[in-house]
Amino acid sequence: MSIPQSGGGPIESYDDLVGYFEEGCKPKDQWKIGTEHEKFGYCEDKLMPLPYAGERSIKAILEGLQDRYGWNPIFEGEYLIGLELNGANISLEPGGQLELSGAPLDNIHQTCDEVNEHLKEVHTVADEIGARFIGLGMAPTWTHEDMPLMPKGRYKLMDSYMATVGETGKDMMRRTCTVQVNLDFASEADMVQKFRTALALQPVATALFANSPFKEGKLNGHKSWRSRIWRHLDASRTGMLPFVFEDGMGFERYVEYALDVPMYFVYRDGKYINALGQSFRDFLKGELPAMPGEKPTMSDWADHLTTLFPEARIKKYMEMRGADGGPWRRLCALPAFWVGLMYDQNALDATTDLIKGWTPEFREELRVAASVDALQAEVGGVKMLDLARECVAIAEAGLKARGREGAGGMVPDETHFLNALKDSIETGHSPAAELIERFNTDWNGDASKVFGEYSY
Repeated sequence: MSIPQSGGGPIESYDDLVGYFEEGCKPKDQWKIGTEHEKFGYCEDKLMPLPYAGERSIKAILEGLQDRYGWNPIFEGEYLIGLELNGANISLEPGGQLELSGAPLDNIHQTCDEVNEHLKEVHTVADEIGARFIGLGMAPTWTHEDMPLMPKGRYKLMDSYMATVGETGKDMMRRTCTVQVNLDFASEADMVQKFRTALALQPVATALFANSPFKEGKLNGHKSWRSRIWRHLDASRTGMLPFVFEDGMGFERYVEYALDVPMYFVYRDGKYINALGQSFRDFLKGELPAMPGEKPTMSDWADHLTTLFPEARIKKYMEMRGADGGPWRRLCALPAFWVGLMYDQNALDATTDLIKGWTPEFREELRVAASVDALQAEVGGVKMLDLARECVAIAEAGLKARGREGAGGMVPDETHFLNALKDSIETGHSPAAELIERFNTDWNGDASKVFGEYSY
């Protein structure tokens, strides 16, 4: 979840909303890579979630990172709710999941170094207080009641609202983790081409990274329960956005979509003002019930955009949102997958050809099948494993064409970061399939064994 946005004057006209996205356009030589990943913290002896405060807590982790490694604190009122350093942020998801939002970097070598350094720092601090972290898409054993709600005004509002618009919002908030990558676009046309690829192929990422087969200690019947949660959360702000594939798609069309998504809040003077279910269109006219007579600023618009949760979304960059959280190798593999597909024009054109002719119904069926069966899914005669193999091959070609060296020139490109995905394709098994096999064999049906073997 995002921290409050800042800066930006009053919105003078509708064109300012469109201009917000246009400001994100960058020439190719300025494109960056930003990786985000979340992980669950827990008490090592009790295998229970870390509370917000106390000697062994999320707050203690944040304070340790601040004191030992020089991260700068971010407060909401009296509460320490995040850290920032050199363009990167550490923030808290609603259930205490710790998220690194990495700095915008030039290549995946740098991204992977950043992730590795972050995990080392977190491990060092956690070890001192008897805590550990684990990367999974869904909390494997904990109930909703086990998960603390972090002391952020945004989350308090969302928590009360979620039950009124869907079935699984509170589970999403407290019990899921993801890994994402944020990428740039050069123009409106480039954005549209990338957005269509991002949405259409998000189920492939879900299948490759599926890593959430447990719920409350039992098998849940899905390889990615996290993906299933997002499908039953809030139809007004989630999903595959069929309009993106229609003629006339562009920044203005996305603005129209965003304006139709009900609001959560307005952030003023360090506080979240309840605007649940209200309309940003009314806000533009100075008729928002929560703040009568006031009109929004650009930071209000930026905040509102963070409350849209489709499978891929745009701000001043594009976010890929379909993958479960996972182990270190896959935290590096996700940016490699999407950078390979998106940052080389030949690769991007190949994905455009690949998804040509897919109907909205097919894309949605693929999404559902990825959640249930991951790499073993099949829709309309299309096997997910074959689709994943083709996508990874395109991504590999794209990374080779980029030719971004690492290790002082000893590594010629970024293709080796795809190895974890190649392994899955070779075996036909997602991470979830491996966990299910362990659960049914040497773990003897004990899902808590995952903590000892899959923690950072």
